[in-house]
Amino acid sequence: MEYIDREGLELDRDDVIIVNNPYISGTHLNDVTLIKPLYIGNIHIGYLANKAHHIDIGGKVPGSIGGEVSTLFEEGVVINPTYIIRRGEINNKLINEVSSNLRTPAYFKGDLMAQIASLNIGAKRFHELTERFKRESIIDSMYMSLDYVETYLRNVLNSYGLNGEYIAEDYLEGLETDIKIRVSIKFSKNRIKIDYTGSSEEVDIPLNAVYGVTVSASTFSIKSVFAPETPFNHAIYRILEIYAPKGSILNPNYPKPVSGGNLETSQRIVDTVLKALSEIDELNIPAASNGSMNNIMLGGRDWAFYETIGGGAGGRPFEDGVDGVHTNMTNTLNTPIEIMEREYPILFLKYGLREDSCGYGKYRGGLGIVRKFKVLDKSTLTIVASRTRYSPYGLRGGKPGEKGLHRVIRGDGDVIILNNIQTVDLEEGDIIEINTPGGGGFGEPSERSKEYILGDIEEGKVSNEFLQRLKIKYVGKKGIR
Repeated sequence: MEYIDREGLELDRDDVIIVNNPYISGTHLNDVTLIKPLYIGNIHIGYLANKAHHIDIGGKVPGSIGGEVSTLFEEGVVINPTYIIRRGEINNKLINEVSSNLRTPAYFKGDLMAQIASLNIGAKRFHELTERFKRESIIDSMYMSLDYVETYLRNVLNSYGLNGEYIAEDYLEGLETDIKIRVSIKFSKNRIKIDYTGSSEEVDIPLNAVYGVTVSASTFSIKSVFAPETPFNHAIYRILEIYAPKGSILNPNYPKPVSGGNLETSQRIVDTVLKALSEIDELNIPAASNGSMNNIMLGGRDWAFYETIGGGAGGRPFEDGVDGVHTNMTNTLNTPIEIMEREYPILFLKYGLREDSCGYGKYRGGLGIVRKFKVLDKSTLTIVASRTRYSPYGLRGGKPGEKGLHRVIRGDGDVIILNNIQTVDLEEGDIIEINTPGGGGFGEPSERSKEYILGDIEEGKVSNEFLQRLKIKYVGKKGIR
């Protein structure tokens, strides 16, 4: 909104602004944001916004995420705030100019029209409210909602009586050096300050997280711990302050590349914040989850496919972690195999849980996923992942989860072990195998019940060899020693 004001872009009731520049609207270039003003009569009282991930926004690699890039401009088309609709007239020239630089223009146009339709529906629903209630009542309700969230969170913090500083570090894999995330969380007088001073400096690979991502991941962590069941709105920032040094991995300078920061660095922010809070026994923090969105981009000259693959959730203080799910800063379900094989030159060979990938403990972490498929045409693969060198941590004596392992098996049998960020050209018949990390364990493995261990064996989640490494001997259905 500061940019719109500075550039003198007026917003009439029938206007819609489009933007994807992550240094203005947050996240990464694939996430295209549309903004529409809301009016009651002639009074402008707010905005509707829609942010949607587009499958391809141009750039060096199909899917527009990752690859060997060092600037934002290599990641795709950058759109600063401009009119996509002006006084009710759609800007087809802009749409055509943008789509002509993309691999999947038809998808872009279709998804864009869906976004516009969603704003129209939102405006329609809002205007239905204005026909039922007075303007003052609607505005009062908005402020009441804000005050409710603030009061609720303050009461929760009061109930814990937290005071003091909690510090943690965790690491994200870079290509040549490791990237440190350091957090300090201070509680004082019902306020929370999160400070990332001491984190690594910005990098020339696509793992920088714009400040909006840092705020989002930090807020997610705090809300998940202290107020998971409440509505969410801006009032949380009356209590929560978030600082990340300019020029750091968590608040980079334009135009550093950021496509993976929204996906992977966000995950490590959550892991690090929860690790710091795990020092507070009353909060019941779980062990680290798989810590990666395990992003797979695949495509050719005129097609692109993108999916994220789940992993293991961390063991909890009262129960095992969940197997094969998305965790923390993720928001997608799995892509059905049938859809992929129908739409793309791909043949699936295996899809299931990854045996022995959990961090064991009194409550084990969830299992990762194995997803293995063959490409049936020449294509380009890009992977953006993490937790390939650093395991998801366990807590209270729990073992760490298994690291991710991803590879390409060539048609001639050669095997390429993939880095966490890498682009590879594929030939027809090449096989991609993705093994995602498991969650960390919670509590000492020696405290795990025999019933749970037997269940793990019988369900094929862990092997005899896995248990023997932990000095747990399985002796068939007669029991365990």
